[in-house]
Amino acid sequence: MLTRVTQTAAACCQQVYIITPWPSRYLAVVNECYQFLEESNPGQGPLVALAQGFSQIASKSPPNWIWLLACDLPCLQTKLVQTWISQLSELAPETLALVPQQKGRWEPLCGFYRLGVQQNLQNFIQQGGRSFQVWLSQLPAKPLPVGILEAKMLWNCNTPEDLNYRNTDAKL
Repeated sequence: MLTRVTQTAAACCQQVYIITPWPSRYLAVVNECYQFLEESNPGQGPLVALAQGFSQIASKSPPNWIWLLACDLPCLQTKLVQTWISQLSELAPETLALVPQQKGRWEPLCGFYRLGVQQNLQNFIQQGGRSFQVWLSQLPAKPLPVGILEAKMLWNCNTPEDLNYRNTDAKL
């Protein structure tokens, strides 16, 4: 799944970073053109990992936006994501995130975050925050509406059995 997700990310972005506490586990699985960022405090959750990734990316030549993408999204569709990416240049400068939202809940692990949100995120974490839902509700974030196609694309796979079931279901 990591290979599939990174390939989709590479089709949509100039640079792909993979944040993990165990880069050596994935070296043989992914293309060498991807850069690994090391998660220094594993187990703290994806919000803390995002903050760590931001700080490492900021030391390089940073882009204006970061597309945070979970590795368990096997149904990503390049064209749909590119449509979302095309909206980034149209956002007001005060908008700090563009994130899919369905049924009142954010889908933060397929969202876009302006690099300028880094200090806000650090402050939130320092105050004990760990919830993407809470953090995003406090940000000037624009929701991306999620219809049937988007919901299918955002399906996350938690086990090999889920993926096998989904593949079987798709053939019916």
